[in-house]
Amino acid sequence: MRKKKSLGQHFLIDLSVAQDTANAVNMEAPFNNKVIELGPGTGVLTQFLVEREHIDLVLIELDDRLPEILTRKFPSLEHKIIHKDFMKVNIADLPFEKFSLVGNFPYNISSQILFITIENRDRIHQMVGMFQKEVAQRICASHGNKSYGILSVLAQAFFKTEYLFDVPAHSFDPPPKVVSGVIRLERRYDYDDKVDYKILRKVVKTAFSQRRKKLSNALKEVEVDWEKLPEGLKDLRPDNISLESYILISNNLFS
Repeated sequence: MRKKKSLGQHFLIDLSVAQDTANAVNMEAPFNNKVIELGPGTGVLTQFLVEREHIDLVLIELDDRLPEILTRKFPSLEHKIIHKDFMKVNIADLPFEKFSLVGNFPYNISSQILFITIENRDRIHQMVGMFQKEVAQRICASHGNKSYGILSVLAQAFFKTEYLFDVPAHSFDPPPKVVSGVIRLERRYDYDDKVDYKILRKVVKTAFSQRRKKLSNALKEVEVDWEKLPEGLKDLRPDNISLESYILISNNLFS
């Protein structure tokens, strides 16, 4: 099948990678067996997901050529294929109140998918996704690491992040020019009542827009009350600030 460049299609063809990805979905936690696979393509990952015990699976596919193919391969999913653009889907309209989001995510929208997941964290309790390796590393990086940034802080405020394994380019058709990585995000609640997501996002985005400057200079426009924060924090660079410190900063802005 001819791949659509406009959709960023790189179909997974490595069965071992597909099986490992399917097996990475933790079905033990509540709601995790309600799974939405985003961009199933020709169903290489789907075939291993449908084998998981007790799974309730729904597919979202934008390419209008594929629902018919998927229906032929997986008759049980005939009425569980949503032919829509995930970026335009209202999460509240999906068939599950709470679910896991799984897929080989198109590189060109992978960061947007992550932000949608964070913003809908009360519904999306788990994500197992394939990203460009550099993006996957950013999501899972800890402070002090060169990959640490906006995606790291915002994802880890609400999810436990875990980098699982690399996926080489030859695992796809056509092969991308980069290595991919599979990660798992599982919902955490440590900071839910300690931080406002919109404020945290503003602080983090502002800080990392000038990541080479001292934090006090990078955050001039958000008016931080430094008197209430640990001494020396403002002299560090944004990539050396822990998640806990970013939350502390977000809670100590001048009103």
